[in-house]
Amino acid sequence: MSADEQLVKAIRSGLAELADPAKAPAMQAYMKSAMPFRGVAKPERSALLKRVLAEHILPDRVTYSATVLELWRTAEFREERYAAIDLSGHRAYRRWQDPGLIPMYEEMIVSGAWWDHVDELAIRRIGPILRADRTLVTPIVQSWVADRDLWRRRTAIICQVGAKEETDTDLLTRAIEPAIAEPEFFLRKGIGWALRDYAKTAPDWVRSFVDDHPDLSGLSRREALKHIG
Repeated sequence: MSADEQLVKAIRSGLAELADPAKAPAMQAYMKSAMPFRGVAKPERSALLKRVLAEHILPDRVTYSATVLELWRTAEFREERYAAIDLSGHRAYRRWQDPGLIPMYEEMIVSGAWWDHVDELAIRRIGPILRADRTLVTPIVQSWVADRDLWRRRTAIICQVGAKEETDTDLLTRAIEPAIAEPEFFLRKGIGWALRDYAKTAPDWVRSFVDDHPDLSGLSRREALKHIG
């Protein structure tokens, strides 16, 4: 696979020009990131990406995925990984969002290994692909339910956030139940988030789920019932 090196260079040089070294340490500390920041706030980063991605249209699916992974794998600053995520979801490449991209997103989820990367990929990338092709993607998501990797498991739990009436409650149940007894914060918080979001659509289902699972953590329970009592 051959990445568009001009696009990668344009993104990196643009971020370097916008860098604010005075802001970078606080951003890195807040995100508890081993990878340093440039110190580029989201509005400035978004404006840069809007301009650069409009100027560099990728010609085909292979170049698109290669460019996303090049930007991701060789990133030296966290904003470069944010840019890779933004590029992956750019509207010009919406037609390529199908199960064939799952391995790319899975790599980004596992190697990203923190909520600022994983949540966007789970909800904005995996979720829509799941809803568009349940036959192929449901077994993949289900295989993550008991995976040893925390972030695959969190992805399985939260990937249907925003799905509303399209939520597969059987898959949601299968994703949540193995994680209920886990002490890990990101699993407990993810369970609560997924249930709280679905409660906007089906509050009675969520109340019943909570009642039927008395071993839910206090955090998960509070989040699930936050807006329905």
